[in-house]
Amino acid sequence: MPGSDLAEQTAALLSLAAATQERSLHRLTILAASHVPGCTAANAAIWRDGELACLAASHPESSRLAELQLACGRGPMLDAIGHGALATCKDTLTDATWPEYAAAALQAGVRSSVTLSYQGPPVVALTLFSARPAAIDLDQLWLAELLVAYGSALVGAVSEYGSAQRTAGQLRDAAGGRAVVDQAKGILMHALGCTAEDALERIREVSQRSNIRATEVARRIIAAHSGRRGRAARDLAELAGIPGHSREMPA
Repeated sequence: MPGSDLAEQTAALLSLAAATQERSLHRLTILAASHVPGCTAANAAIWRDGELACLAASHPESSRLAELQLACGRGPMLDAIGHGALATCKDTLTDATWPEYAAAALQAGVRSSVTLSYQGPPVVALTLFSARPAAIDLDQLWLAELLVAYGSALVGAVSEYGSAQRTAGQLRDAAGGRAVVDQAKGILMHALGCTAEDALERIREVSQRSNIRATEVARRIIAAHSGRRGRAARDLAELAGIPGHSREMPA
């Protein structure tokens, strides 16, 4: 069973406020390399719509092995993702299934590997590497299976969290923009003696004519009204089309 150290490290992945997709995957590779028996390095890849979306590795060489498979179009990682099954390279010295991968892995000191995939969404592939032939016991992969499944769930949670954060930011921006426009409307209503609808229409007209955002028009009106006199205020009064205010905006 997992020890308390592994449990604590896995629980740390739940800190979504500081999480990114890349950071979460990297932590998973470190956990796999540290706790799966026989594993000395690992990489993890996320696939969306049949394309690689993110790659993380516990060691640089394991990352390069994933990139090589993408370049040559074949390898255990691609097979595991394509078929949704386990892909095993028992000995890179004798393997003939993926010759390009086997040669590069052997040169990097990798003698065997096992790739598991979790058919998401998103699809996550976890590859375990060993410096010895057939060192990873296929009957003892329960921890790796848990990690790859957990990785898929975690990446989905991080993605949803990021989406929620972006939505919240957009809502804050929208609320802030609404407040700025409302303030500018009040200034125009006072200056022109018009209704709120007329003031908003005036801001929109200036926005379209000048090709600038309505919120920026509103900010300029507020800035002039707040104390910018002289030429800047006169230009803004003319921009807003306020008659009888060629000298300055009303205080």
